[in-house]
Amino acid sequence: MDENGVGLALEWAAAEGWNPGRHDASCFYAADPYGFFLADLDGEPVGCISAVAYDAAFGFLGLYIVKPPYRGRGFGLKLWDTAMAYMGTRNVGLDGVVAQQDNYKKSGFKLAYRNMRYQGTGGGAEPAGLVELSSVGFDEICRYDATVFPAPRARLLRRWIDQPGAVALGVLSGQSLAGYGVARPSRTGFRIGPLFADAAHIAGALFEGLSSRLRGEPIFLDTTEANPRSADLAQRYGMEPMFETARMYTDGIPAGRSDRCFGLTSLEIG
Repeated sequence: MDENGVGLALEWAAAEGWNPGRHDASCFYAADPYGFFLADLDGEPVGCISAVAYDAAFGFLGLYIVKPPYRGRGFGLKLWDTAMAYMGTRNVGLDGVVAQQDNYKKSGFKLAYRNMRYQGTGGGAEPAGLVELSSVGFDEICRYDATVFPAPRARLLRRWIDQPGAVALGVLSGQSLAGYGVARPSRTGFRIGPLFADAAHIAGALFEGLSSRLRGEPIFLDTTEANPRSADLAQRYGMEPMFETARMYTDGIPAGRSDRCFGLTSLEIG
């Protein structure tokens, strides 16, 4: 798919109730321009899948959708096989609905942990000590991100933190980041992620700062069992659980400071 095709896939994702970001197409496409695939039947798009290859060792599957009238006819399997062939020997991750775990296990995926989406409402006061992420050097943002995420993703981050309408904040310890968070505009409200921090109180300050800029807006946070304190944070701010997904990998949980992850970037691309 080209970037317009990714936009079509996100329209389908919105119809499935996944609430994608308003500018996800350009961000996702920047992460890997070759990693998005479309099933075409006589000129009609009928399904899609993404397979973002971050580097030679790690990739992530998402946007796996077949339009309802065409399900059960083998299009999904062809998409899946194409995506997995593109991933090659990489360790591949995905966030799947719990009901599909057994199907993913047949393809070699193993359950790592659960993720839970929470919903709340923006508001409150912004605490002291936060900085605009735009004032932090991009190399430092990439350095800090790489302590948590298992692969470099500068192309994605450049678009992600600069996308229209987003709020991006950081906390500094000297000249180094001790945490950062981004809230991006979505079809409904704003989705917060990534929310990475050295400690729970820093994550809380970032969350309060982002929430204060989004007064009255629905806000969403994808927490992870890999860091139980992420769900504690969501509950502390009165957020309610919506649904859970199963994080699975083909070759085990990759390296990374999961204790710093208080909010996932996106269920579609990790």
